[in-house]
Amino acid sequence: MLLSGAQIVIECLKREKVEFVFGYPGGAVLPLYDAFYADGFPHILPKHEQAAAHAADGYARTTGRTGVCVATSGPGATNLITGIATAYMDSIPLVVITGQVIVPLIGRDSFQEADTSGISTPVTKHNYLVKDVAQLARTLKEAFFIAGSGRPGPVLVDIAKDVFVAVTEFDYPETVLLRGYTPPTVGDEEAVAALARKLQAAEKPLFFVGGGVNLSDTAALMREIVDYTGVPTVTSLMGYGCVANDNPRFFGMIGMHGAYAGNLSTKATDLLIGCGVRFDDRVTGLLEDFAVQADIVHLDIDPAEINKNVVADLKIVGDLRWSLRSLLERVRETPRQEWRRRLRPWQEQLELWQKEQPLSFEPRKGYVMPQAALLELSRLADRRAVLVTDVGQHQMWAAQFFAFRQPRSFVTSGGLGTMGFGLPAAIGAQVGNPGRQVICVAGDGGFMMNCQELSTLADLNLPVKLFILNNRYLGMVAQWQRNFFGGRYACSHIPTKTDFVRLAEAMGVRGLRVTEPERLTETLREALGCAGPVLTEILIPEDEDVLPMVPAGARLDQMILGGMSR
Repeated sequence: MLLSGAQIVIECLKREKVEFVFGYPGGAVLPLYDAFYADGFPHILPKHEQAAAHAADGYARTTGRTGVCVATSGPGATNLITGIATAYMDSIPLVVITGQVIVPLIGRDSFQEADTSGISTPVTKHNYLVKDVAQLARTLKEAFFIAGSGRPGPVLVDIAKDVFVAVTEFDYPETVLLRGYTPPTVGDEEAVAALARKLQAAEKPLFFVGGGVNLSDTAALMREIVDYTGVPTVTSLMGYGCVANDNPRFFGMIGMHGAYAGNLSTKATDLLIGCGVRFDDRVTGLLEDFAVQADIVHLDIDPAEINKNVVADLKIVGDLRWSLRSLLERVRETPRQEWRRRLRPWQEQLELWQKEQPLSFEPRKGYVMPQAALLELSRLADRRAVLVTDVGQHQMWAAQFFAFRQPRSFVTSGGLGTMGFGLPAAIGAQVGNPGRQVICVAGDGGFMMNCQELSTLADLNLPVKLFILNNRYLGMVAQWQRNFFGGRYACSHIPTKTDFVRLAEAMGVRGLRVTEPERLTETLREALGCAGPVLTEILIPEDEDVLPMVPAGARLDQMILGGMSR
């Protein structure tokens, strides 16, 4: 079958069962877009290339399928970089297709030329520059395989414009064999047996669940292990939803803004079992004092993560679908009652810490408190709702006060911390999950970074419910300036004259506003009950802090619980 390069791209997307492409046209990809037009292939047009990458990311995080985005050469491709880096840091599978100038002009500083391969190398799992149409189908097959296998990540395919119009015989490989690339699946069974023995001997074991459990779709296995053994469990920001928040064995997020009981548990545990986690600096606090009394076991598919930050006493390299299943079989060799009896004192200690310092806040008369807004939003939302956040204080309040019950239900930029992520990622999440309620929570600063995507929401009539917690500051920056820089708010105070409600309405989205706590529930109900997209601005205090907080360079048990400056 003779096809042009552009037709080959579309045929490859179909073979990979791609539902939607998020993209923005331009000169170098015009042949591809002409083929999209002729074929009728589903395409979603955001208002900015960065939003295309974030939307593909949100789609991938919530569906488990590889997201695809497209941009033209030069500025189109470079506008994708922040979104690619966001996906790379959180191990999200993307295939990014960019156009390049024609082969004879590559390397000559041609119009809208950029070294896209070179620029993207640090933030992609792999990338390609395709200059021969005969290599295109094989390259795309490899790209999808690499993006979705092993530890997932973004793969970029840069395609010269003349490749799109060249014609060749289409041959899509059935399998991929890449020399030097063999993602670990099944690992050392003896290592899992050793973990089971450690669990049997431990008095204070603790599961630390990370984003890898979400990405590998092993939340059900994780829940079975936790429910059978009764081992207390904490999470990273990316691990939310793997164990339901209302599970009595769950003690919240650990780290800089972690829960009191969760953070103290890392100090007291004698066996810390990290499942699909990176042990990054926001989690560990002062590294040399992290979990000092514990044997540390690290389960991960990527051997590069083992001993990178925290030295493991036992490493189990392999797909969590293998290792957690194997562990479940071994823990079932001991009766459930025996596990519960032995771990009851440890469970009771964690429950005591939880009662001593629960996640809480002090109401202020006349103010809508952000924590109260998240609690009420959680109460009113569907149990299967997807919550997407931008980055900042609101992100941490959402992590602390929204109840996550399902895996892949919390979408946020964890590793890179990308402001502007929330709204376009919510678009991707809603496109990929048309039957689920999608809620986006943003701050006034991050919202403005991609606020143009309100227009995309309206154009597609997607029922995303967007809630902006507006404190007229870059909230997290201001919190640090307030408490560690003498209250000098250098460029963090943003008393903008922009009216978010009128901005939403100008772009075709219904706008609501909450200024009084008495109106909170009524307005949230109204917003969630609307059929189409809604923006709700919630005015919150300017100087509310996210607490607890572990200051930089402190141990996890050295939390600031209150009394920070206002």
